[in-house]
Amino acid sequence: MSKKVADIPYESLKRDVLSEKIAHSLLNLIKEKQLRPGDRLPPERELAAMMNVSRPSLREALRALQIMNIIDNRQGSGTFITSLEPERLVEHLDIIFTLNDSTYIELFEARKILEVGVAEMAATNIRDEEIGDLEACLERAEKALDDPEAFLEIDLDLHGRILDATGNKILALFMRSISKLGILSRRRTAEHIDVRRQTVKDHHAIVQALKSRDPAAARQAMLEHLSHVEQRMKQIQQMKDE
Repeated sequence: MSKKVADIPYESLKRDVLSEKIAHSLLNLIKEKQLRPGDRLPPERELAAMMNVSRPSLREALRALQIMNIIDNRQGSGTFITSLEPERLVEHLDIIFTLNDSTYIELFEARKILEVGVAEMAATNIRDEEIGDLEACLERAEKALDDPEAFLEIDLDLHGRILDATGNKILALFMRSISKLGILSRRRTAEHIDVRRQTVKDHHAIVQALKSRDPAAARQAMLEHLSHVEQRMKQIQQMKDE
């Protein structure tokens, strides 16, 4: 165990503290960068003594952090802080959507705020070869109209390429961290041929605006695309509730 990790001032907590507070304390150490990706935590007995908590409470907190992909328990090696990659940290958030359909609508509201800005920025920064890649995506989508799963993959690819075209690494990191949340709603709407056909039309408009290097047009085309899918999503939800 490295000296740095051993010397971390783990917060001493009352023995009857809830496991949620133990997890919160460890998360604070990560946020404060006292614990970093790849660091190994002290052994369970030692860590429990450092935090002045019972081993069962600590074990429950560590189990919760493992489910969240914050830590990784490696058999025979110990417990380590994971890479903390955003894609891994949202891995289990899809359960929210299976429990509450209204969250799909909230997701579209968020996408309408974020992705229209992405399209606008991409129109300014996109390169010719990136335009060519997007046009190739359009051709593939037209050929995959009768294959919902293949169409979904192409849809994700196209939106991802638009995101990359912004040239903004922070924005790309943030957007990719929530992209997994959108897969479930996309899969639900992509099952409908009318949505796939409308999406192809919308994507053509978006790519044309990007090709013209017109930020306002790209923003509007993306907004209309997301509005079309959102409207269909609401209809699907309404039919499900009836």
